Amino acid sequence: MKKYLVEMIGTMVLVLMGCGVATSINCNPADAASVVGTSLAFGLSVVAMAYTVGSISGCHINPAITLGCLLTGRISGKDATGYIIAQIIGALLGSSILFLLTSNTEVTGTGANDLQSGVTALGGFLAEVFFTFVFVLVVLGTTDPKKGCGNLAGFAIGLTLVLVHLACIRYTGTSVNPARSIAPALYQGGSALCNLWIFIVAPLIGATLSALVWKCFSCCKCDKK
Repeated sequence: MKKYLVEMIGTMVLVLMGCGVATSINCNPADAASVVGTSLAFGLSVVAMAYTVGSISGCHINPAITLGCLLTGRISGKDATGYIIAQIIGALLGSSILFLLTSNTEVTGTGANDLQSGVTALGGFLAEVFFTFVFVLVVLGTTDPKKGCGNLAGFAIGLTLVLVHLACIRYTGTSVNPARSIAPALYQGGSALCNLWIFIVAPLIGATLSALVWKCFSCCKCDKK
């Protein structure tokens, strides 16, 4: 139960801090400073939580990461289900706190993901697949029991999330995390809610691809003599 609780808390912090910064500084793809600020907020949130709760749950705080770990045999189906439920609840808590704060200020929005100007549904879908693939692949690689980078994994994962946001915000506002997208969209409604399926399905496909690739890396014997 403890690991489910920390997954809930970790996801709450990710959504509250990441989406909170995006909302507070009014993140706009045309404004480089706000893009950098939002990217750092999400990346630093992951670093903070990785070193706070990583020893308890592994700090997935993302259903796509949990799926990748499930498909590579690092977590059971029971735990994966519990993690994902906890992550969604945590994201709802984070969004609820943010909504409460913004409702009492002049700040608007919940940091919901949506297709950006000129981006088609296919374009946004592909962006989420590709960038989630990269992100989850880094997670699987850096946390691998035999080939990973140990205590530096949290730092590497956080920096990768910063990089992914810098590249993807222009297309979708960057999700690569279904839980992070579900909660804000429920509050924001409109096109963010209509396009929510993209931010659920695409990251899960990207995570599945990264798991398959990492399993190939792990099983490859071409580097052995």
